[in-house]
Order: sequence, then structure tokens, then C-alpha cells
Amino acid sequence: MHDPEPKVRVSESGNRFSDKIMLNKSETRRSRKAMCRNIKTLFNFDPPATNEEIRDAALQFVRKLSGSTRPSKRNQDAFDHAVDAIAASARELLDSLETTHHPRSREEVAAKARAKAAIRFA
Repeated sequence: MHDPEPKVRVSESGNRFSDKIMLNKSETRRSRKAMCRNIKTLFNFDPPATNEEIRDAALQFVRKLSGSTRPSKRNQDAFDHAVDAIAASARELLDSLETTHHPRSREEVAAKARAKAAIRFA
């Protein structure tokens, strides 16, 4: 006996998902494949990632996990601690990674992104 056709539903945020591919109520197939668009690759660039860039990525990560861009006063300390801990771990990771590839130019990567965005939003 085969499964009936999965029902397509729309989440509170407007995302479409299927009962068949859900891992839990908030996770869709797309969220398992794609990374948050605001978190950019920071490894192997010339010049290397700054502490500010790493902290910004950590902040975006904590915002995504918590589901909040601005925590309540009650949760502010926990939120800030999480950002600091993740930024420190990310800095340690970036400093310990090794590669045989030449560092990528930030200007070249930014130019490619601008060209891609121009096509996408034209």
C-alpha cells in the first residue's frame, strides 16, 4: 500500500511545505538545504575576515536560532552571551582551517554577487 499524495500546507511565515518531507513542524526541505542568505562564507579571503564580520555572522546565526531580531530585556544577557560564544568559536575555527587554494579576492566575489543580483532583480 503506498502513501497518499502529501498535502501541501503553508506555514505561518508563508512557506509552503509537505507533510511527507517535514522533519518537524518548522523545518522544510528548503531549510535543510539552504543556509541563511545573510550569513556569508568568511574563510579563505584576502584580506581575512575581521572580528566585526565574524560577530555580525554570529549575531545573524543567533537571531535565526532564537527567531528574534531583538530579544526581550529578560533574554538580552543570554542572547549577548550566545553571540559572544559563537563569535569566539567561529574565530577559532577560521584561524585553524587550512587550505591549498589561493585566497579569494573580496572585490571579485562582490562583483560576481552584484552581477548575479542584477540578473535576478532585473
